Amino acid sequence: MSAPALAGESAVGRLASAPRRPQLDRGGIAVEVWLRVQASLVYAFLYLPIAIVVVFSFNANSLATIWTGFSVNWYPTALANSVVQNALANSFIVAIPNAILATLFGTMAALGLQRVPRRVRIVFDAVTYVSIIIPEIVIALATLVLYATGFGFIEDTFGIKLRFGHVTIIAAHMLFNTSLVLLLVRARLSGMDRTLVEASADLFATPWRTFRQITFPQLLPGIMAGFLLAFTFSFDDYVITTFTSGPGSSTLPLWVFGQVKRSVSPETNAVATIMLLFTLAMLFVGQFLLLRNSRRTQGRGGAGMAGMIAEQR
Repeated sequence: MSAPALAGESAVGRLASAPRRPQLDRGGIAVEVWLRVQASLVYAFLYLPIAIVVVFSFNANSLATIWTGFSVNWYPTALANSVVQNALANSFIVAIPNAILATLFGTMAALGLQRVPRRVRIVFDAVTYVSIIIPEIVIALATLVLYATGFGFIEDTFGIKLRFGHVTIIAAHMLFNTSLVLLLVRARLSGMDRTLVEASADLFATPWRTFRQITFPQLLPGIMAGFLLAFTFSFDDYVITTFTSGPGSSTLPLWVFGQVKRSVSPETNAVATIMLLFTLAMLFVGQFLLLRNSRRTQGRGGAGMAGMIAEQR
C-alpha cells in the first residue's frame, strides 16, 4: 500500500477515535437561566425595600416618599428625640437579660436532655418544636391571659399588686427564645466528638474541668449563635412585646409601628436603619469572635486529641 493511502487511513482513524464534542442541552441552559433570573427577582423583592428605607433615611424632605436632596440631619434628630432614647434603652433592657437567660437555660436544657432516656427526650423535643411552630400571635395572647389571670390571683390571695413592664416582656421573650437556643446547642452536641470527653474521664478529670476545657469550647459556636439569635429576636420583636408591655416599657419596634400608623417620615427610616446596622454589627461581631476562637483552638490543639488530653494532666 502506498504511503499516501496509509496516511489517509491513519487520519481517518484519528478522527474516528477522537472524542466527540458534547451536544449543547439548550433546554437545560434555558431552565438554568430562568432559575437564575427567578432567584435574582426573589432577592430583589426581599432586599430592595430595605435598600429603599436606607436610601430615603437620607432624604432632605420631611416627606419620606418625595426625594428633594441628600441630608444626614434626620439621624441626629432621631438620636436627640427623648422618646426614641427611652425606647432604645427599653429595647436593650429587655434584649440583654433575655439573651443571657435564654442562652443559660437553653444550654442547660440541652446538656440535661443528653442524659435522659430516649422516650423522655422525645416528649421534650415535641414540646420544644411545638413552642416554635405555634404562631407568635397565639403565644402572645396566651402569655397575656396567663399574666392577667396570675396577677389577679396573686393580688386577691396575697394582696400583692403586679404590673406589666420590663419583667413581663423579658419572661415572655425568654420562654420563646429558650427553645431556639436549645435546638442550636443540641445540634452542636450531636456533632461533638465524644471521644474527647471519654478520654478526659479515663484521665480522671473532674466533670467541671471536662466541661470547661473540652465540652464548652466545642459548644461555644452553638451557644454564641443562640445568644445572638435570642438578642436579635428580642430586640426586633413587636407582637409579643405589644401584648406584654406596660407603661414606660415601650421598645423601639413599638415606637416605629406607632409612627408608621400616622405617617412614614425620614426620621422613622433613620431609626429603622440604625436598628438594621446594629443587628448586622452584632452578627459580624459574633462571627468574628467565633472565627477567632476557632483559630485559637486549632493553634492550641495542633496535636489533635493528644494536645487536648495533655491539658488535663
